[in-house]
This record gives sequence, C-alpha cells and structure tokens, in this order.
Amino acid sequence: MGETPIRVLHLGKFFPPHPGGIERFVADLAAAQVAQGMAVRVLAHAEPGSWSSRHFRAGDVEVDLAACHGQFVYAPVSPAFPRLLARAIREFKPDVLHIHVPNTSAFWALLSPAARRLPWVVHWHADIPLDSRRRALRLAYRLYRPWEQALLRRARAVIATSQPYADSSQALRPWRDKVRVIPLGITDIPSPACGGWLGWGENPGLRILAVGRLSYFKGFDVLLRALARVPDANLVLVGDGECADALRALARELGVEARVRFAGRIDMDDAGRTDLAALYARADVFCLPSTERAESFGIVLLEAMRAGLPTIASDIPGSGAGFVVRDGETGLLVAPSDADALATAIQRLTADAGLRTRMGAAGAQRFAENFTLAAIAPQVTQLYREVLRDTTSPAL
Repeated sequence: MGETPIRVLHLGKFFPPHPGGIERFVADLAAAQVAQGMAVRVLAHAEPGSWSSRHFRAGDVEVDLAACHGQFVYAPVSPAFPRLLARAIREFKPDVLHIHVPNTSAFWALLSPAARRLPWVVHWHADIPLDSRRRALRLAYRLYRPWEQALLRRARAVIATSQPYADSSQALRPWRDKVRVIPLGITDIPSPACGGWLGWGENPGLRILAVGRLSYFKGFDVLLRALARVPDANLVLVGDGECADALRALARELGVEARVRFAGRIDMDDAGRTDLAALYARADVFCLPSTERAESFGIVLLEAMRAGLPTIASDIPGSGAGFVVRDGETGLLVAPSDADALATAIQRLTADAGLRTRMGAAGAQRFAENFTLAAIAPQVTQLYREVLRDTTSPAL
C-alpha cells in the first residue's frame, strides 16, 4: 500500500494573475502537488482594492482569496483573512499548514487555536530588507520582528530557497536546526505564446529582456545607464511599479529612449497564453540587475534558463541570484549597482554569439536538472512526511 495522501493548506500573499515570482511559484507548486495525488488548497489575498472575497478552483487546486482593502508598507489590509483561515481549516481539514512569508496575514495563524494544532512548514522566501531605502519599512520591522520570530519558533520546519540566503539571514540564525534548503522551481513547459507582439521591433543589435516590478531595488536604472554605454543593444523591460515614470525620464535623459521598450505588465489571456513567452523566445540575453538582497532568488532567471537564454545578474552578497547563475558557465555575474561592469558584460555577449549559445544551452541543462517542479515538489513532499512523522517533540 502507498502512503496516505497529504492534505496541504498554503497561506500565500497573492495569487496569479497578480504578478510576482512567489505568487507564480505557490500556484505551480500547488498544481504539482495535486498531480502527485495530494489535496491542496490555497488561501491568499485578492488584488488590493478588492472588497469582496471569493472561492474558485484553479485547475484541481481550491483557492480562497480574501478581500484586500489595500496595502500598508507592502502589508495587505485584509480583515477577512482570519475568518477565511478558520473556515479553510474547518472545511478542508489539512494535515499541514504551509506558510509562505513575508506575509503579515500569516501571523493570524499564531492566534488561531485550530491553526496551532497543525504542524507548520514556513517557506522563507525573503527577509524584510533592513538595508531598504524606505525608512517606513525599517521602522515597521520593529513591530514585525516579534511576530516573525514567533512564527519561526512555532514552525516544525523552515524552507530556505538557497544556501547563501539561509547563511546570511539574521532572522533565520536562531533556527538553523530547522532550516532545509529547497530551491524554487517552475514548470518545465512555459505558457504558450500569443505570437503577435513585436517586442524589439526592427532595431538591429543585441536583444536584452528584463522582467520585474519597477521598484528601486531592481536596478533597472543601472541597466539603462549600462545600455547607454552599449549602442548596439536594445532592451524590452516588462513590468510596472512605482519607478515607472522615473525610469522613462531617465531613458530620455540618457538618450536611449529609442532603444528601450517599456512593455508594462503582461498577463495571460483567456486561453492561458502570454506575450511574455514570445519575448523569452525572441530575446538574445536576459538581465536581472537588482541592487539589494531584497532580490532573494530571482525566479525570472529560471524562466530565462528554461528558454535557453544566457543571463546577466547582479552578484548580490547573501542573495540566491548568484547561486542560480553560474558565472562564466550559464551567464555572467556582475557587481551590483555598477553600470560599467554591467555594460562590459553586455558588450561581451554582444560580441560573441557562440558564447551566448553555449551559456544558453548550459543554463537550460542546469534548469532541467535542478529547478523544475518535477525536481522540487518531491523534496517538499518528503519534508512534509518528515514533519508529520515527528510527533515526539511538539513545537513550543
């Protein structure tokens, strides 16, 4: 006889089509777990500004989205979340609570007797970045930290997404004995492409693709400054965010406006297709120029490697990006915030098509061997089973 199927309740922050690597990972992991024979439910937030909650099925995964009135310093404001958490536990009867953080709503589990009776796996996607330029975020962490540490104390196991990130996390330091490193993963088959988007148009030269929220720590300003030093390169920048207007102004100031396409946010259509897949297929190089450790992993790097693209990424101390990209093998690592170093890397790949081909092939192989959900999901399942077998030492 096989082992009893596990019932898993995931607590996430948002859910696709809300953009974000963590959101995509939670959805893909849940689908992969259902394919393994598990029963899976996800509780997350509706889009900020949504005043009603809803329940639906994403494939074979049950999903609850709690009404979200907005965000305060990135924290969803959702009075409905604790009520939906209690209902999900009562109706779904999970064996394991899989909590994805950072997410302030996850702290409601600490106040729920029903949740506290369950074993918890905390998926540590990122620390709160204390080196952030946002003073409000640093100040808010004083209130956040006691709850964060209580969550970790209560967890049976903690998943970190890379060894460098686990080693450098001050928040995880007291709980090293609970930490298991399991990288993020994505499906090995991308969404089908719409195929009608021109992307770089007819501009000659190297086609660079960058994808991410247009936030200060993503380093897209550094990428624009590097692009100004490489006249034979063109950029498509996918994403939206608070820095969009400033980046457009910088492109005009640097004189690269004609070589930059601001694509905005790209979502799937009703048939599950996306123009983003076509962009990955047509690009020559992918670039992730983030400047701070808030870039904890870089799941877009996996999307690029899956597409066979060489990658250029910032070698941020303590970040998983340097773990994903093997310097000189699958791509090039450069010092963060260094436009000259980034320009040199772009020039190197511009001048050597053979190197681009070799790095792209090596990246695709590394992805296939290490970062598919077929490789990642069984590791998570094994951790669940270890947690469920551990009944002799209850958590505090």
